[in-house]
Amino acid sequence: MANLIIVESPTKIRTIKQILGDDYDVAASMGHVRDLPAARLNVDVKNDFEPKYAVIKGKEKLVRDLKSSVGKYDKVFLATDPDREGEAISWHLATLLGMDLNEKNRVTFNEITRTGIEAGMADPHKIDMNLVNAQQARRILDRLVGYRISPFVSQKIRRGLSAGRVQSVAVRLIVDREEEIRAFQPEEYWSIDAKFSPPGSRRVFPTALTADEKGKVKMENKEQADKYLARLENNIYTVDSLKKGTRRKQPLPPFITSTLQQDASRRLGFQTRRTMKVAQELYEGVNINGRPVGLITYMRTDSLRISEEARASAASYIKKTFGPNYLPEKPRYFKSRNKAQDAHEAIRPTNVSLTPEDVRGSLSSDQYKLYKLIWNRFLASMMAVCIQNTLKVEIKATDPNTDGRQYCIFSASGYTVKFDGFTKLYEFDDEKSGSKFPDLSEGDQLKLRELSGNQHFTQPPARYTEASLVKALEENGIGRPSTYASIISTILAREYVVRESKTLKPTELGEAVTKLLEKEFPKIVNTKFTASMETSLDDVSEGKEDYVEILRDFYGDLESSLEKARTDMQGVKIQLEEDKTDIPCEKCGRMMVIKTGRYGKFLACPGYPSCKNTKPLIEETGAKCPKCGEGDVIKRRSRRGYVFYGCNNYPKCDFSTWDVPTSEVCPKCGKSLFKHRSSLVCLNEDCGYEQKASRSRKKSED
Repeated sequence: MANLIIVESPTKIRTIKQILGDDYDVAASMGHVRDLPAARLNVDVKNDFEPKYAVIKGKEKLVRDLKSSVGKYDKVFLATDPDREGEAISWHLATLLGMDLNEKNRVTFNEITRTGIEAGMADPHKIDMNLVNAQQARRILDRLVGYRISPFVSQKIRRGLSAGRVQSVAVRLIVDREEEIRAFQPEEYWSIDAKFSPPGSRRVFPTALTADEKGKVKMENKEQADKYLARLENNIYTVDSLKKGTRRKQPLPPFITSTLQQDASRRLGFQTRRTMKVAQELYEGVNINGRPVGLITYMRTDSLRISEEARASAASYIKKTFGPNYLPEKPRYFKSRNKAQDAHEAIRPTNVSLTPEDVRGSLSSDQYKLYKLIWNRFLASMMAVCIQNTLKVEIKATDPNTDGRQYCIFSASGYTVKFDGFTKLYEFDDEKSGSKFPDLSEGDQLKLRELSGNQHFTQPPARYTEASLVKALEENGIGRPSTYASIISTILAREYVVRESKTLKPTELGEAVTKLLEKEFPKIVNTKFTASMETSLDDVSEGKEDYVEILRDFYGDLESSLEKARTDMQGVKIQLEEDKTDIPCEKCGRMMVIKTGRYGKFLACPGYPSCKNTKPLIEETGAKCPKCGEGDVIKRRSRRGYVFYGCNNYPKCDFSTWDVPTSEVCPKCGKSLFKHRSSLVCLNEDCGYEQKASRSRKKSED
């Protein structure tokens, strides 16, 4: 009889089977198999917050098949992902399958390679109930917040809204930043910039005025700048000092989840969800030369630890490929931040000899880009420092008529690379080579080539990007590596935040929800409180705290805040500007407002209950009806909430379609084209024109 290994993802099955052979069968749980049903709270708050789990809808057959098969095997191993969520999935599986929780049937794979799988199988252990309880506590906390506060928020602002224990804090960060930007008052300042060339040369280098005989120069307006410009006329410019030095630039550590998301956003333009999807594929394995290979270690980690085996492999590769001078003087170790979960290594390639170029033909474009980023960063972190020759120049401007009593100082600095070291593979984004200086010596009299005064204004703080928001969440201790992508996806899906170019901007709805939570549930959107909860969950995972006590304290505060909020806001309804319209109610004359109901948005009279008038909200598409040619195609919803499109002349014209109208017109008959799968089609029955979407259009739509 064989052994059975249960993993989360089916993409791992082939790799594990190939490595372990015929003595093992492998099955996949396809993620979570059991959860709190959505219909009710399903947490017994009076009985130590006991969760009422049920098999996830659609997973019933999978669970039945697993139950019927486990008895056929000598041994069943649970090999779900090596984190809290994975530990909880193993516990749910063990419970459903009637497995002994005291048996050593849990194995973890830090990498889907022969080394990683054999190491995991050699060290089976019991399910860690501390990790399971930490995950349960997080799940129950999120359910309590969502199911107790969300109805209140929906009642006071708009139907269907939600509040989340972590998502609400993320929105608050974005809202607070937007308020800083609005409150910012730009201040004017000026600079004096000059370009010089040395004796006998026309090669110029730039400098800036930094000081005069009284000290540091600061100019707030044009008048002050003009005085300096006038003062600098007919001056003698002399090299006053040359300071040469050497700077040793250390490489950045290998990636953890948050830094991978940040760097992939900055360098590749990947959104966090896209980064994690591709990283998951690289971890689970891709087909290379006919066999599946896991290319990177587990991608949800906040540890900077690197195994000695991986260090030795990297050192060997660096020495062979670049030479011994590219190895550091002594092995470099990076320190993880406090409270980092050290169960996993940092994100690194499983085999450094598989270079990005070696496997490029087996990878998708996204997989190649991300693998190259991870490979370069890891190898660079194991390489020698970059050595730079630095130079700082100070130029003294003196008026010969003042006998040197008055003078100004222009400064410039730069560097050249003496030894590239780790930058051969990975350069800092913000590191720009300074001015390229010509040969200079102290006492050289320089030729002034250009002198100008330039106006500037101080800039407001920048809006968050996905990268900077992830960094802020991490620095504030909010969420964990596995949650950053879902946090951002959730607040965008809820329309609390929108993307504007590459930045995140709060909507009016997001600001209204944040203000309401700040006023009535201040702890929920308090960064320090949320961070302290994360610390408490970490303590649960280490067996230092009882998760029921944490839930009890949290729930008591939550209920008292909710009761006070209901009293404070009795009869209050927050009306958003974006929900107001200029459409008059034909019954009472008030301007109607947009409401959200079971089947989507509709228009309603704000005079309810004295006036109960409602009517559909017409969402125009800009397309003309291809059937009658007179009506406009508008967006509609079925009774089940599905979107379709129809003529606004209904019932006179009964045209309707699931195909999405576009702004393009048919070149044959001139009527609007509709998007149908990967084509643009004309729905005029007498025409039938069809245009296959171009590759570039498909890509942009995706």
